[in-house]
Amino acid sequence: MAAPMLRRLGGWWRVCGAGAGPPPPGAGYHARPLGLGLDRSWMPGPECPEWQRGARARRKLYGRLGSASGLPAACLWARPPLPPQPEPTLPELWARLAARQLESRNKERERQKLIAANMAKMPKMVEDWRREKRELKAKQREEKARRERLLTEARERFGYSIDPRNAKFQEMVKEIEKDEKKKLKMLKRRQKAEVAGSGEVTSAAAGPGHS
Repeated sequence: MAAPMLRRLGGWWRVCGAGAGPPPPGAGYHARPLGLGLDRSWMPGPECPEWQRGARARRKLYGRLGSASGLPAACLWARPPLPPQPEPTLPELWARLAARQLESRNKERERQKLIAANMAKMPKMVEDWRREKRELKAKQREEKARRERLLTEARERFGYSIDPRNAKFQEMVKEIEKDEKKKLKMLKRRQKAEVAGSGEVTSAAAGPGHS
């Protein structure tokens, strides 16, 4: 950098003449080489970190320098390429084809079995679905009839129509359910008593005959 500057100063002195002062020194500046070896390609050594010695770094180095990098072409793969496999013979190819066809036929046979089993279950599944649908409709009808009966009873008790969400209506429903449970309990007791009484009568009627 210093040598070009001195050459420019020498040229300026020649143009301006002697009145410009003494000429600059004629010796130019020559820098000593730094000895960094920049003209040679840098190669990572064993002391370098992994990112400078890994597979990606080797690929970059081989792509930049080629065979001059001293690296084998096999280093471009993360794993060494597999050796060439022998070509299969014609009997081997036929055996593979027969195995695939046999496997395909077995799968198709299993699929047909599954379809047949499901079709055999279909009538029962349809009947169960229809029965559940009938039971649901019957339950909905019973619930609707019960709701209308409760509304009618509430209208008779209070003298006017009442909203089912009203607290009075809810209390009335609880009372009615309590009375229904009590009546059902009494009916079961009466039925048990009747069954017990009929059993005693049958025993008494059968007694003299056996004696």
